[in-house]
Amino acid sequence: MNIYNFISFLGIFALMFIAWIFSKDRRNINWRVVFWGVSLQLLFACFIFYVPLGLFLFNWINKAVIKLLSFANAGIYFVFGPLAIPPGSVGPQGENSLGFILAFQALPLVVFFSSLMALLYHIGLMQKVVKLFAWVFTRLMRISGAESLCTSFNIVVGIESVFSIRPYIEEMTLSELCMLLTAGMSTIASTVMAVYAGFLYKDFPTIAGHLVSASILSAPAAIVMAKLLYPEDKKPQTLGKVVEPEYQKAGSWVEAIIKGSQEGVRMAVGIVALLLAFLGLLAMLNWFIYFLGKRIGLIFGTSLQLSLERLLSYLYYPFCFLIGVPFSDIPAVAMLLGERTILTELVAYQHLAKLISTAGLIDFRSAVISAYALCGFAHIASLAIFVGGISGIAPKRTADLGRLGLRALLASTLACLMTSAVAGLFFTPNTKVIIGF
Repeated sequence: MNIYNFISFLGIFALMFIAWIFSKDRRNINWRVVFWGVSLQLLFACFIFYVPLGLFLFNWINKAVIKLLSFANAGIYFVFGPLAIPPGSVGPQGENSLGFILAFQALPLVVFFSSLMALLYHIGLMQKVVKLFAWVFTRLMRISGAESLCTSFNIVVGIESVFSIRPYIEEMTLSELCMLLTAGMSTIASTVMAVYAGFLYKDFPTIAGHLVSASILSAPAAIVMAKLLYPEDKKPQTLGKVVEPEYQKAGSWVEAIIKGSQEGVRMAVGIVALLLAFLGLLAMLNWFIYFLGKRIGLIFGTSLQLSLERLLSYLYYPFCFLIGVPFSDIPAVAMLLGERTILTELVAYQHLAKLISTAGLIDFRSAVISAYALCGFAHIASLAIFVGGISGIAPKRTADLGRLGLRALLASTLACLMTSAVAGLFFTPNTKVIIGF
């Protein structure tokens, strides 16, 4: 174990200590949840990084996702032609790429993977996987069945996960609601996971496996951080019970694919709308911050190149140290985390891809840790989406959800960082999981 692995190990507990400091009720924390949450993370990471069967499954999942990307690209090329050819590639008819175009090369992947997931749900495969995770969380951590089920669904889907526990939301405790928000923002949906893999897989061939691993690891991390920041102070309705998901099955596999593709289109359009709004508003805000920084710089005789992302990145410097980022790469990784908080992980992963593709800009270890740290919806836009989405299902809980929002955003951010610290603990330059990097 080198110095950075040791820092990552200490960072796991330092991040939990930060959550404990900001806890609503430090005397009422369920330490069984904390113990099993950390244990599950460490056991799963050890299985993936070091056990031969885990390495085999990791590489199989990675190859499967990359193969699915190639299938999706066939449909994207048929619809958009040369616009769909990514940089560095040549089209089926010898066409050269016109450069990276987000709308034509990345976002259509959302439609394909949404229809694929709908088909897997229709045949019952995904429900079995989700119920397995829910059973583990419920039995080992003794949390409510409803929040266990929703957290398990969040490993593969996004805001849609709350529909699986619709009947229970109205009667949930505040701690359970905080858990729902935290779990939703600590993980990423499989549909957008494909987009991030599409950004990175040429320069980081095993990225798909790491993203799947990160989403699984972040589920117990979300439970730990949510229960540290907002411990349970009442008895949940489904405490210790394994609940069945509420799911409306399509009439046929054709209907499932149609509904899945339509949901994917809505999601892709939502992403476009979000980026257009947030990037435009951020540019306006950054213009003001840059102007202010320039004026301050003139007073003190220096040049200040300020932006909101850069200001936020300074807050992430100590966190980057805690998760085991090499010292020389802390500014770059902190900037990525600052971008994720404001601009969403989509922009941050794009910039990570550029750092990786340009030799010498970022260390292998930093790239892997960054991939895990960014793997979550822990940003302001997502907070609005989850609070608004759950409020639409349970209007009576709108005020409670609003009060819990910032606490859940902090919990989800710490959960993603905790997951990256676990990855940093098990990462070594010779780790077989990163073959081909």
